[in-house]
Amino acid sequence: MLRFLTAGESHGSQLTVIVEGLPAGLRLDARRDIDPHLRRRQGGYGRGRRQQIEQDRAEITAGVRGGLTLGSPVALVIVNRD
Repeated sequence: MLRFLTAGESHGSQLTVIVEGLPAGLRLDARRDIDPHLRRRQGGYGRGRRQQIEQDRAEITAGVRGGLTLGSPVALVIVNRD
């Protein structure tokens, strides 16, 4: 079972995500596996100018080493650059 926890808000300095329940040994790279979904979200119907300008990027800060999950919780940060 996967569990997602988030902290932060859309107009705050960053959004932090913790994902629990990923097994060890899965390939995970933020640029390849997460950022394309963030870009897709930005282009949706009714999005404002800010989302067209700002480029969201996820940074994996824990739970992954050498591109492989460790079996511990994975922590991601998405900084609000605006």
